[in-house]
Amino acid sequence: MIRSLLSAASASLFLALPAQALDLNAMTDAEREVFRAEVRAYLLENPQVIMEAVAVLEQQEQAAQEQADVDLVKTNADSLFNDGHSWTGGNPDGDITLVEFMDYRCGYCRRAFDEVEQLIAQDGNIRLVIKEFPILGEESELSARFAIATQQLAGDDAYKSVHDALITFKGQVNETSLSRLGDTLGLESDAILAHMDSDAVTDVITVNRNLAQRMQISGTPSFVMEDQMLRGYLPLDGMMEMAAQIRAN
Repeated sequence: MIRSLLSAASASLFLALPAQALDLNAMTDAEREVFRAEVRAYLLENPQVIMEAVAVLEQQEQAAQEQADVDLVKTNADSLFNDGHSWTGGNPDGDITLVEFMDYRCGYCRRAFDEVEQLIAQDGNIRLVIKEFPILGEESELSARFAIATQQLAGDDAYKSVHDALITFKGQVNETSLSRLGDTLGLESDAILAHMDSDAVTDVITVNRNLAQRMQISGTPSFVMEDQMLRGYLPLDGMMEMAAQIRAN
């Protein structure tokens, strides 16, 4: 850590030097040693420079990551926003599209659920796309398969009912509990359970996982709001602020 701090601070000092002074290869061994001693002495006398340099470095790294995320979104825009299989809600003609990669057994996804619902309701001009991305084990996989199978057999409205029930479900997820949940919602549970292991359901999960890999997404929830990526949970106020910034730009 100290070596990294010193390197960052030294880099900031280099920027203040004339161009010809930056060529360390042109220095003799003696000149190089003197230069290093001068740098060390300066940093010891002005330790705040280290933190200043680190702050600049962090800003540069953040800007680079944000630009990399923008490029990832641009490259994968069709798969993110119009894949043809993901459930889409909110305002279909909204000026902002919000994509959520989620897992039903993820605590932060459950926490974000109500806030995303509030965002969609309060804003009124956001299109929401849900990407089933089960990564937390067998119960996550079963839940996602049941939801996708419901959508494929019973349609989007049935999917939304199942989605909302699963994201708040507190019991153990297995075929028995899923069958009971489907019956409660008035669905043909047996048909949905039989469809869960179909190639059609597997293909959706595979496509979503491949997309997440390309987007360098490894956790849930992960969001894409227009060209901005949010890798993790963000409270309602933060999401509203992000939407406002996107519109302002």
